[in-house]
Amino acid sequence: MLNTYDFDKTIFYPDSSVTFIKHCFRKYPWIMLKNFPGVIPQAIAYAVNGGSAAKLKEKLFAFLKDIPDIDGEVERFWAEHKDGIGEWYLRQKKDDDVIISASPEFLLEPVCREFGVNLIGTRMDKHSGKIDGENCHDKEKVRRFYERYPDGHSDEFYSDSMSDLPMAEISDRAFMLKKHVISPWLNK
Repeated sequence: MLNTYDFDKTIFYPDSSVTFIKHCFRKYPWIMLKNFPGVIPQAIAYAVNGGSAAKLKEKLFAFLKDIPDIDGEVERFWAEHKDGIGEWYLRQKKDDDVIISASPEFLLEPVCREFGVNLIGTRMDKHSGKIDGENCHDKEKVRRFYERYPDGHSDEFYSDSMSDLPMAEISDRAFMLKKHVISPWLNK
């Protein structure tokens, strides 16, 4: 029985990317401020006319090029924020679980490795913030799931977002979460 899970606001609350950016802002304010102006035009384009989420994400993570030890910083981040992982998930976690997230793989790898679960996320260069391929979101999650597991089958899927409907549709059962409260997926 293979279960698939979104990560942010599903297993981890609130959002790992936003929380990591805030973490880096506290530790490296000048690096973050130096890179912040590049985010504004992309954020406006995204908000006003549906600009590319991938381009916005690349701008948000452009600061990575200036972080001296990104692997160490990610480890420190999880040492401080691992308590955001839902107890409900830890109670039902299985070794063959698949976490499938729009968050960068480099950010989620340490915590997924620690919990012994599989990860599919946005492929991002941890030294530049550049995305390799597509942002792992919406239908891309399904494509990436079948890329990794060509004969794969999702028995249960858990998410907080309707944008994950494509994953819910390929799963036998799907559940929606809001702040760790689980309900059946209504639109499946």
